[in-house]
Amino acid sequence: MRRCPLCLKLDTQLFHQDKKRSFHHCATCGMVFADGATHLPPQAIRQRYGRGGTQDNQRQLSPFLLSLLEQITSLHGTEVRGLNYGRVLDTESHWQLNSAGHELSQYDPFTAPDPEALQSQYDFICCFRVFEHFAAPHREWQLFNRLLKAGGFLAISTRMLTNPSRFDKWHHKNNPAHVSFPCRETFEYLAADSGFRLIFAENDFILMQKPSGSDIKRDPNSCPAL
Repeated sequence: MRRCPLCLKLDTQLFHQDKKRSFHHCATCGMVFADGATHLPPQAIRQRYGRGGTQDNQRQLSPFLLSLLEQITSLHGTEVRGLNYGRVLDTESHWQLNSAGHELSQYDPFTAPDPEALQSQYDFICCFRVFEHFAAPHREWQLFNRLLKAGGFLAISTRMLTNPSRFDKWHHKNNPAHVSFPCRETFEYLAADSGFRLIFAENDFILMQKPSGSDIKRDPNSCPAL
């Protein structure tokens, strides 16, 4: 029995075994995770992703973040301060964002390991296609909780496990750097456990809001069109 790296419960069991790795399922939060003994060493991850990840993910980050910012601005009603966590936005898009009056800090353990970025609080945090790389997602969740202001938004893009019976055929799990595989139930658990509002969790996009002490207003019947 393995301890779940997200909710830290021991309510887990072997879920899938292949020639290279074993995967376990947590009955508490619903996440499937790779056995820690099979995780790539840091130097291998650095070599593989030290330049920001795949070009496809880098191309998708800019429209995702700019669309997210437009939506949050419409809710917030003013310039916002955000954190782009786990990847680095291209220079042109970063300039475009800053020229609109917003402020974006960035943290990436390989290309932007800026500890000062993790010492402030933010109106939103963007986490694009990196959740699957979190070896200890409980640590990141606690970090996000601390860095978000009351009423702040957490936007996550990650491939969610939607068909457990087809896990053995799922190509996403074949990347050795992918170790955490959440499903909708995972984010429902996190929201309930932390008091967050789960606004949206479909199509590999998750939007959550921290308990509000702010004046941010939101139509409960609307969903962001990202």
